[in-house]
Amino acid sequence: MKTKHVQYETQGTCSKMIDVTADESNVIQQVFFLGGCNGNLQGVSQLVRGQHIDDVIKRLNGIRCGTKGTSCPDQLCRALEQLKSAPLQD
Repeated sequence: MKTKHVQYETQGTCSKMIDVTADESNVIQQVFFLGGCNGNLQGVSQLVRGQHIDDVIKRLNGIRCGTKGTSCPDQLCRALEQLKSAPLQD
């Protein structure tokens, strides 16, 4: 199975980086957050695994954390947008 992978540096959140992998059908295989609220982000990672990239973007895009203009789920959407156009790897 071919996969694609990105490491996305977050902006405006407590997490610092998101490492995400999807298969050739744009189904999310793995998500890891560096930093942030560990328990919550582990939960988000488990919930999006097995989901299509576009479905996750529709659900999580624009979520805000308090008064911040973004959130870790919103930043995940930015990472997933990059992942959609990433090259496939063996």
